[in-house]
Amino acid sequence: MLKRFFSLLLAFVLLLSCSTALADQPKPIETIPYDQIPENRDGMYHYLLLCVDQWNAKPSNLGNSDGIMILTLDTRAGRIMLTSIIRDALVVRPDGVIGRINYIAKNYGPEALCRVISEHLNIRLEKYVLFDFQQIANIVDYMGGVNIEVTAEEARYLRDYPLDSHQTSPKMNRAGSYLFTGRAAVIYMRIRKAGGGGDFMRTQRARTVLSTLADQCRTMTYDQARALVDSVASNTTMTNMSLEEMVIAMERAYSLRSCVIEELRIPQEDAVSPISYAGMSVQEIDWVKSREDMADYLECGWLIIDDEEYED
Repeated sequence: MLKRFFSLLLAFVLLLSCSTALADQPKPIETIPYDQIPENRDGMYHYLLLCVDQWNAKPSNLGNSDGIMILTLDTRAGRIMLTSIIRDALVVRPDGVIGRINYIAKNYGPEALCRVISEHLNIRLEKYVLFDFQQIANIVDYMGGVNIEVTAEEARYLRDYPLDSHQTSPKMNRAGSYLFTGRAAVIYMRIRKAGGGGDFMRTQRARTVLSTLADQCRTMTYDQARALVDSVASNTTMTNMSLEEMVIAMERAYSLRSCVIEELRIPQEDAVSPISYAGMSVQEIDWVKSREDMADYLECGWLIIDDEEYED
């Protein structure tokens, strides 16, 4: 009788384990083979901007890429676009296994992450620049800080962090506009638990800082913009861009400095579901829908151009 009881108990445990494993299995992810991804349209350039969760990163021991953003310059349609990707999105890793996107650069290298994003979004993304927290802070300080409008919840979080009194002007108090130093701006971008939204709002804060910095560049002279490139180049952990390529990218951005900066988050709200996978809280993405969202976003300006060319 006792033997039968333990046999039933073991069977129950195995059944429970199998049920849990099945519950944790994400749906298969459909990607686009890299050799089938079309070339980018004439005048459209994509750059992957990465920030690892370290203050002093080393290429030989990278942290997780918790900041993942694509900067798109479209010189023909006259557009600047920022696309952020949430850090806990599930993707197909280079080894074919499903895993979190923010582990890819650490385990396989930034070039591998460029390819993974390309295959999931159906764009050709080849150039990247990878920063750590301190390098982002240094660039913000070089630009004289960044003006940010904070909510009451964000202000409360930043007071409790706490920031040193000199890290914002005026001293962080209540909701309102503040001039943030570099370190304070990094801490602001890292906020996840204030005001709701979790990682989705974190990506919004990162886009807010970057777009605000870009707005501050609108009145720069060419020489000032060129000097900024040197600051960026000297505050980079890893990149596959030469200084000459950075200068060319700057010149493209400089020609578009009067543009309104457009933003997109991948995934959109109708293309994501939170699940538990491999002991982690992650986001299961509808990558087919996300590719459609990305394509619509990128093609918007080209529809106008194509119509104008047709009329001619």
